[in-house]
Parts: sequence; C-alpha cells; structure tokens
Amino acid sequence: MPRKVSILGSTGSIGQNTIDLILRAPDEYEVIAVTGARNISQLAADARALSAQIAVTAHDNLLDELRAALEGSGIEAAAGAQSITEAASRPADWIMSAIVGAAGLEPGMAALAQGTTLALANKESLVCAGRLVLETGRAHGATIMPVDSEHSAVFQALVGEEMAAVERIIITASGGAFRDWPLDDLAQATLAQASSHPNWDMGQRITIDSASMFNKAMEVIETREFFDVKPEEIEVLVHPQSMIHALVGFNDGALMAHVGPPDMRHAIGYALHYPDRRKLPVERLDLAAIGRFDFYAPDMRRWPALRIAREVMARGGLAGAVFNAAKETALDGFIAGQLAFTQMSDIVAATLDTLEHGGGHIDATMTLDNVLQIDHLARKAAKAAIDKTTNKYVKT
Repeated sequence: MPRKVSILGSTGSIGQNTIDLILRAPDEYEVIAVTGARNISQLAADARALSAQIAVTAHDNLLDELRAALEGSGIEAAAGAQSITEAASRPADWIMSAIVGAAGLEPGMAALAQGTTLALANKESLVCAGRLVLETGRAHGATIMPVDSEHSAVFQALVGEEMAAVERIIITASGGAFRDWPLDDLAQATLAQASSHPNWDMGQRITIDSASMFNKAMEVIETREFFDVKPEEIEVLVHPQSMIHALVGFNDGALMAHVGPPDMRHAIGYALHYPDRRKLPVERLDLAAIGRFDFYAPDMRRWPALRIAREVMARGGLAGAVFNAAKETALDGFIAGQLAFTQMSDIVAATLDTLEHGGGHIDATMTLDNVLQIDHLARKAAKAAIDKTTNKYVKT
C-alpha cells in the first residue's frame, strides 16, 4: 500500500524539494495534506499535482482564493493556524515539518501525538522546546528524523555508533553572503545583498539568517537538544565549499565526515526512505576536480549570533524560545528597513536580558502554553527594543 504522507510548509524550498522526490515515485505515496502561507497558486498547484486530500493556507483571508484555485479538483480547502494543526493531526505515516519559524511548533507536536515519523526541518521546534518535543515523541512512540543538512549528516555518521564514544560534533557553515566582507562594511549591508547565498538555493529568511549566522546559532542549540551532548562538545567551522556538512569525533581520535553536494534533497531523501538508502537525483562529487576543502574558525565579531547561542544554552529554561522569537522579530525589522544588518544581534541580546530579569519567565516550566507565552512576551520586548533603535543606514 502507498505510504501516507503530509507536507507542512509545502511551498517553501524544503517543501518543494520534498515534492520533487515524491513526484518521482508517485505510486508509492498517498498525500494527505499540504500547507502553505501566501503563495496560493503554488499551494494549489502542489495539491493538484499530488492529489492531496486537503490544502491549507495559514492566512484566513486567503481561503476564498484557495478554494477558487482548487475548484473542480475535489480537494478540501481550509485556512488558519488551527486548520494547519488539524491537518497535521490527520493520520499519516510520514510528515514533513517544514513550516518556517515558531509557527511550526504546534503542528509538529500534533503530528508527534499520533505516533508517526516526523521529518523535522523546522529547527525552531527544538530551539524553543527541545525537551518537550523529544518527550512528546517518545511518549507516543513517534520517530523524529532530522532534515537540516548538518543534523542529518551527524545522524548518518552515528549509525551503528555508541553516543558514549562521541567526544565532539562539528557542524559546518558556509559563512553566507558576507564571510569575506570587511567588518566595517557589514552595517551597510543591504537586504538584497543579505538575501543572496553563495552556495545554497533557499528562501529569503533563511538566507539572511545564514549571512548573520543566526541559522548556525540555532543549529548549535538544535544539536545539543537532538543528540543530548554538552554545549562544549559542539563546534562550528566555516567551510566555504558547503560539501562537508558535519563531522563526528570519537574517543579514539577518529573523525567521521559526511560529504555531499549542497542539495537538500539528500537529507530529505534520507529521512523519507530511512532506514533504506535510495538513489537520489543529486550531483555526484568529483573530488579530484574539487581539489581541496577549506576550514577556518568563525570570527565572533563578524557573527555574534554564535556567542549568543552559547549564552542561551548556559541560561537554559525557556531561553531558546526567547532567542528564537527575538531573532524572528529582529529579522522582520531588518527586512522592513528598521534595523541595520548588524543591529539584529543587538536586539536579540537585549531581549534575552529583558526577559531574564522580567519576572522569572525564562525559568518557567517547559510546557507548550509557557513556550507560547514567552514567545509572545519576547516578540513584544524585541519590538520595543527596535522602536528605541535608530537605523542611521536607512534612507528616508
């Protein structure tokens, strides 16, 4: 029988790559649900191509447009955050969690509650509520498969190994758009410049997060949560070629590296077919032509997000939820022209300080309600910090 699958966040880059793989073997899958945001034409096209049972947009005001785009298809249309969570609750064997941001937490938790396999591309889930997510998965007998290229690489390097033998985990970073820029020029970086990645084809938000290294900072926290290692056992190396995605160091001095092209279909395909390996339509590397792999330590002056991530792990509690909410709000501020590129990290650091000294919120018990509450408080505090900030680089 075909495997029942759902794709939460189908219109983004991860969702589109997932659909590409599924459509290469359509008889093997029965698609239950696809969800998206404002790109209604793409969402409807995906739903039709996959013969999905239901298509859901996150925005209530776009429901009529989605219904019109699906007219005659027999595919159910729905809208709103609650409808996305309901779609995630529909029985499926494998669910891709690729919704961007904290909005992916509740649908992912709903998917885990049915004891399915969750392919987790929404890193915010582990950053905001790692222990809660993992405990929910265990309680319901669910399987969580990492889809970030780095965490998929670590997972693969650990197959057949004992965690007790692991001394360190090294995740790599391309360095993003500004890895070679003079430090003094970073404050003048434009939105267009920050939205262009040298190696990966991704959405705008994650591409900017790559340039600021907030993406990698979140992956450091995600590594700690998913693999249950100490913060000091996690390292970051800048690797401009983006072909070695992670390395695992063992107590005998060996390093196991995962090498592959910068193509998300590898990590997605591994999660989709696990425990089997299937042939994938990705580039086969010519190591002789590549010639060399370069590595260097990240400069914390260029990428303060990495330092802040270490502070978040040291603070513990709900600091990860504060970090993510402040990061998302600061990113909105940069995209809107309210902040300079370099001011985003200032807003995140200020928000963490505000919430840490603001009534014990960070130390609250990790429940879904508390995570959502502190997410709200952190966004409010970050917006207040932005309002106090004057971006002298924005032209009026």
